[in-house]
Amino acid sequence: MNFALILLILLVVTGLLLLLDRLVLRPRRAGAEGDIEPWWVDYSRSFFPVILVVFLLRSFVVEPFRIPSGSMLPTLFIGDFILVNKFSTGIRLPVVNWKVIDVAPPQRGDVLVFRYPKDPSVDFIKRLVGLPGDQIRYANKQLSINGEPVTTTAMADFVNRERYQVTHQFTERLGERQHRILIDPDSPAMPPFLEQFPNRQNCSYTAESVTCTVPPGHYFMMGDNRDNSQDSRVWGFVPDENIVGRAFYIWMNFGDISRIGRFD
Repeated sequence: MNFALILLILLVVTGLLLLLDRLVLRPRRAGAEGDIEPWWVDYSRSFFPVILVVFLLRSFVVEPFRIPSGSMLPTLFIGDFILVNKFSTGIRLPVVNWKVIDVAPPQRGDVLVFRYPKDPSVDFIKRLVGLPGDQIRYANKQLSINGEPVTTTAMADFVNRERYQVTHQFTERLGERQHRILIDPDSPAMPPFLEQFPNRQNCSYTAESVTCTVPPGHYFMMGDNRDNSQDSRVWGFVPDENIVGRAFYIWMNFGDISRIGRFD
């Protein structure tokens, strides 16, 4: 469901009704006895400013998003409600998502919400690993960028209490950013199936590795839960025009309120 489009339609409809009343219907009622404002005018006047504020905030400032899967564990849990900064990566026109003003390009390590390349009506969330021009290699569960292995440090195992699983946990550093990842040594090094996608020729695969060169205007995304994430290793690169914004704050988790405010 394209909520931004629905808001835009409601905004246009209520605005046009108010304009019609102001320019045409109100002058006609002025000389009539018992000048009664139609119910639809009253409703439009009540809802128009509310819809306008929500539309502007959601389109240009922040947008709420609910984490639907465990692909970003241990950073984000299923059921986390997060806020996404819409203007940090650039000002984009709502609905069509065209960037009109550059603010700051996405950086390695950013957690980004984006429109799934295969179905833009679906929002995904992953961590940005590869920038345009980067060579990304993931071999035997070791990530390398432009030939340099990404630094990881072992931590205490992560306990998933919902699924009663214990998984090896590491810190990983991408540039100046440090975050946690999960790696299951018993899972295959590569996902069991791969898809065809634009610029597929930029990638080469073996049973234990994938190596991709990120094309211009695209990004390579991976989940922090490395062995339980369908990401750019499977369905390819994310175009810049698909970027929604940077995730930056957990504002609610109804199953665990201690998650509020955390983003580590």
